[in-house]
Amino acid sequence: MSQPRLRTVVVLAAGEGKRMKSAIPKVLHPMLGRTLVGHVLAAAAPLAAERTLVVVGHGADQVTTHLAEVAAEADPVLQAEQHGTGHAVRIALESAPDAAGTVVVLNGDVPLLRPETVTALVAAHEAAGAAATVLAAEVTDPSGLGRIVRSENGGLEQIVEERDASPAQLAIREINAGIYAFDAALLRDALGKLSTDNDQGEEYLTDVFGLLVSTGETVAVHVAPDATETLGCNDRVELATLRRLLRDRINEGWMRTGVTLLDPATTWIDVTVTLDRDAIVDQNTQLRGATTVGSGATVGPDTTLIDTTVAAGATVLRAHAVGAVIGAGASVGPYAYLRPEAKLRDRAKVGTFVEVKKSEIGEGAKVPHLSYVGDATIGAQANIGAATIFVNYDGVNKHHTTIGEAAFIGCDTNLVAPVEVGAGAYVAAGSAITSDVPPGALGVTRAEQRNVEGWVARRRPGTKSAAAAERAGRMVAGASEGEAIHGAPDAGGRGPTSGDTATE
Repeated sequence: MSQPRLRTVVVLAAGEGKRMKSAIPKVLHPMLGRTLVGHVLAAAAPLAAERTLVVVGHGADQVTTHLAEVAAEADPVLQAEQHGTGHAVRIALESAPDAAGTVVVLNGDVPLLRPETVTALVAAHEAAGAAATVLAAEVTDPSGLGRIVRSENGGLEQIVEERDASPAQLAIREINAGIYAFDAALLRDALGKLSTDNDQGEEYLTDVFGLLVSTGETVAVHVAPDATETLGCNDRVELATLRRLLRDRINEGWMRTGVTLLDPATTWIDVTVTLDRDAIVDQNTQLRGATTVGSGATVGPDTTLIDTTVAAGATVLRAHAVGAVIGAGASVGPYAYLRPEAKLRDRAKVGTFVEVKKSEIGEGAKVPHLSYVGDATIGAQANIGAATIFVNYDGVNKHHTTIGEAAFIGCDTNLVAPVEVGAGAYVAAGSAITSDVPPGALGVTRAEQRNVEGWVARRRPGTKSAAAAERAGRMVAGASEGEAIHGAPDAGGRGPTSGDTATE
């Protein structure tokens, strides 16, 4: 049985990214579920490297903190002063003196790189027994990129940075993707021989290839199947371009698995999202974080879900949800807001302009419109009327409200927690409930209504309201006079019959 290959991954993430014009280190800019460096680390993960070294510099503390959150197995290596890519790799290997086998070097700003491409590069390198292998790509516009200069027999002669290239070399369209595989021992030796005799006065990692060629070592070129994988990011415009390319890749992948995206151009799905077959995603929808959407569920249009679970057959329309769980066949929206720990059981409904926070809506229960539900448990089949407020906060602490199975809460009700409304109980519209309502009882706190006659005429004379009231009064008076002359309707709602005698 063959021994597993020893591999070390080095990710170059020390650059400042001046053209990003940001306080955030370039490699930490987010893109559909991961940072730029997070995408690169994910592409390298299938290599099962013995160690992963991430060279940090500008914003080192921020990058190191991020690595601890998303790739705890990666070891940050500080490049306090940036003197080139060769210098960065040399520092990385000095931190791992026992590294042997294959060393894979990746730039930290190539988020479209596929794991399959990295794996194929390393496999080709190891199969050929090469001292070094570079990933290349054929591009239409090579501006700003290092060129692959081949020998007459098609092998690699050298990699030339654009600033150091001759006019003939500038015409080459095969570029260096900044992704390499090396023999560890030969790389260490070559790094010790690098010169700073170039336009930037830096140690170029690409000069290693020329040094290896000059000593007769085997160097190889592996061409990426898709040049877009090798695109780096230097400013916000390029970041937006890469984001669109990744969006299209993600969306195409989901559609080929049986997911319906009604408008892929306005649908943004993080790489961390999971969709089941026959899920439907409508236009202007963002699915982010650890969101999952079940089979037959419909999400959108105009919906954002973050770390939210949508079970099979549910519908989420024009809604915003964060950390929520939506049960099978449940209905959300339009214009609903589900905050963290909102949980809808199967076939529950949260309707228009409803906000739910840290609450469970029972199976088949309904909160149809214009309500706030916070820190509550609502039983199965309960109905919460419009404009109901779960008053959960006393200014210091949050308190819980419990609504029993099949309870009915009338419109415009305040439920002042802590309080419980029992199973099958009713609460009259307009009530402020501060004490428990027993099962099957009616809770009501309305004051008795009284009407103050003539108030508008006395207190609002000359207003439109006063004029309307006066006209209505004359109409009532006229109707009363007519009844006196012609006779009032009988109990069945009918006027005098043909046999009645009218007096004049």
